Amino acid sequence: MDATIFQVLWYFLIFVLIAGYFVLDGFDLGAGVLYPVLAKNESERSVIRRSIGPVWDGNEVWLLTAGGALFAAFAPAYATTFSGFYLAVMLVLFGLIVRAVSLEFRAHDPAWARLWDVCFTVGSLLPALLLGVAVGNIFAGIPMDAAGNYAGVPLLGLITPFTLLTGVLGLVMFLAAGASWIALKAPKPSALQERAAKLRMPLQVAALVLFAVVTAYVFLVLKPEMAAALGAVRVVFAVAFVVAVAAALFFGVKKGCDLGSFIAQSAAAVCLVALLATSMFPNLVAASAASAGPAITLMSAAAGETTLLWMTIFTVIGLPLVLLYHVIIYRTFRGRVEA
Repeated sequence: MDATIFQVLWYFLIFVLIAGYFVLDGFDLGAGVLYPVLAKNESERSVIRRSIGPVWDGNEVWLLTAGGALFAAFAPAYATTFSGFYLAVMLVLFGLIVRAVSLEFRAHDPAWARLWDVCFTVGSLLPALLLGVAVGNIFAGIPMDAAGNYAGVPLLGLITPFTLLTGVLGLVMFLAAGASWIALKAPKPSALQERAAKLRMPLQVAALVLFAVVTAYVFLVLKPEMAAALGAVRVVFAVAFVVAVAAALFFGVKKGCDLGSFIAQSAAAVCLVALLATSMFPNLVAASAASAGPAITLMSAAAGETTLLWMTIFTVIGLPLVLLYHVIIYRTFRGRVEA
């Protein structure tokens, strides 16, 4: 089999893993950021924690798998991004660790409940914001030397108007997913459920506005080179994103359609990641104008054909098992959380 087939396959498979993380961990990160905004008493705080308690750790597996797949399939891209974004990556990991610890200790250490609540929110906010900033950088381009190493200013060099826009867009998508999840899982009728249902709609409108601004910035300011063959596909995913968010708004207005709103919001997240993948192809990390080296592409960074073949075999075996695990967990804990 042609090695190029495996390279293209793993390029898109990594984005599939990112999409899985964006959808699954997206709503519980969003719920964590909205935790102090929506929950007004201990009972409501407990409902939010219990709504994500059985699933949050399994959801994070998608991020770990995406990082591992990038390391195995496209090691140079992994080395450049993880070394160049080192401080940002450490902040994301710090947030995820603090969030996990706060969820566990919150139930067993009531004397420090307020501290753990703050840690839960901060630990959710850091990844939700910084992941979007990182995506903006690999799309817009980073300065690299001839060897492909990051050659910019650590952390501060990653913050530009465009990356801030993508960071805020990602954060708003997480928040909309979190509000949709809480509206779906909170007891109904309840004040918590009503607040979440009311908040998800302005967040979805904000996501549409930010998407339009980011798109305009890309074509009017950045003007990146994109694969012409995927132009029609990009249009389809862009339209699908707008339609999915509009559907989430429509279901959100209708009474009793919390599940429909959440599914539509999740579909919008998948469309956004798919649009990113088709817009970047074949680049894994774009090079900025100040870069001395070329962009890192799937052709220049791919592992050998044998490695990609074995990765594909293990994925065919392992991915259905992971999906089965998620089906069992979400089916077991389906329905609304009791107050």
